[in-house]
Amino acid sequence: MIKSLLVANRGEIACRIFRTARRLGVRTIAVFSDADSNARHVREADEAFRIGPAAPRESYLNIERILEAARVTGAEAIHPGYGFLSENSHFAQACVDAGILFVGPPATAIAAMGSKIVAKARMRAAGVPVLPGYEGQRQDLEHLEREALGLGLPLIIKPAAGGGGKGMRIVREEGEIGAALAGARRLAESAFGDSTLLLERYLPAPRHIEVQVFADTHGHFVHLGDRDCSIQRRHQKLLEEAPAPALPDEVRSRLRAAALLVAREIGYVSAGTVEFLCDGSEVYFMEMNTRLQVEHTVTEAVTGLDLVEWQLRVASGEPLPLSQDDIRLRGHAIEARVCAEDPERDFMPSAGDLRLLQWPSAESIRVDAGFATGDVVPASYDSLLGKVIVHASTREQALKRMQRALDEFIIGGIRTNIPLHQALLRDPEVIEGRMSTRTIERLVARGF
Repeated sequence: MIKSLLVANRGEIACRIFRTARRLGVRTIAVFSDADSNARHVREADEAFRIGPAAPRESYLNIERILEAARVTGAEAIHPGYGFLSENSHFAQACVDAGILFVGPPATAIAAMGSKIVAKARMRAAGVPVLPGYEGQRQDLEHLEREALGLGLPLIIKPAAGGGGKGMRIVREEGEIGAALAGARRLAESAFGDSTLLLERYLPAPRHIEVQVFADTHGHFVHLGDRDCSIQRRHQKLLEEAPAPALPDEVRSRLRAAALLVAREIGYVSAGTVEFLCDGSEVYFMEMNTRLQVEHTVTEAVTGLDLVEWQLRVASGEPLPLSQDDIRLRGHAIEARVCAEDPERDFMPSAGDLRLLQWPSAESIRVDAGFATGDVVPASYDSLLGKVIVHASTREQALKRMQRALDEFIIGGIRTNIPLHQALLRDPEVIEGRMSTRTIERLVARGF
């Protein structure tokens, strides 16, 4: 087992990884920017190392500074968490080249899924269903516009190197195509340093279903069930649950089989998530996240497993702790992401001093928090404060338990998206398990 672990991240995910590491007797090392010098993840680590100013490119995205921190503190391994460098193949390879274990997949697997164009082409060749689209090498705007017209509308334009919904543009009218392509090209160049675009048929109201997969270095692959992540705003997930409700058994089986096929196709290792769009009984591969997901907690709740522990064991060279036949799914789990943002001001980020923060606390409620009373929420980073996770025997019980948990939440000093979550949990579409990626859009449009 790994003896010392540096987490190249911040906030709730760093705190969550430290919790498992401490239980396993692993020495924990935090890194921090100037904006996070007094942050909770710094307080909870055995040791902490400053890596630079607040700007992410000078701190949490600075590979050399993070590797320097690992060398100085004697870290045996680095866990990237999610976001920042977690899906950067160059960082994964730099760790290996420096003689440090990277707690995640090999750089080749990250690179294979890093470009949506390459990923979709490989999946199509492997027999995994993919939405009709254009992923060709010819990338001049005139050619892309002709391809877009050939695909038909609506369609979605995506930066090939993008992630998390950034830069995506939906086109519903022919007259919008040229401007949308030009705008997507500019953003792709500035945000990702890669101007390549892909075009894809747009499903107006699909479900977003994903499958958690895991693999080791001994050739073993398993899935840990599925999750529904349809409730999202601007392509950012907010409310997730496991297993995906109201999903026909035949569709569920196809999704899980396709996810394992994807993992095997790229020689995957560690935790990964294969994401699909579902339109009725039709399923289409969307992308693979080559890291631990924010919503891994609901999978942990229904399996009773610790996915970070599995990651550390696999990185240490151990085989998977369980085979597919040994994995059991029990009950239903829901996660609500609590973000520092103002619902009354178009969800603008709400930074500042947390004068009071009281997370819910009751049986079958889990809180993964990155902040506490007295902390400062910086404006420099993602707005996620933490996550509330509930587990119950049935989905109906889980929904009620989440409603009670959010009612107990107390915060002073900043605004949060709790009111939106409370509205979602009252919405008939959500209660009946009929959510789609348009659910929040509909709620926000009517003022929830």
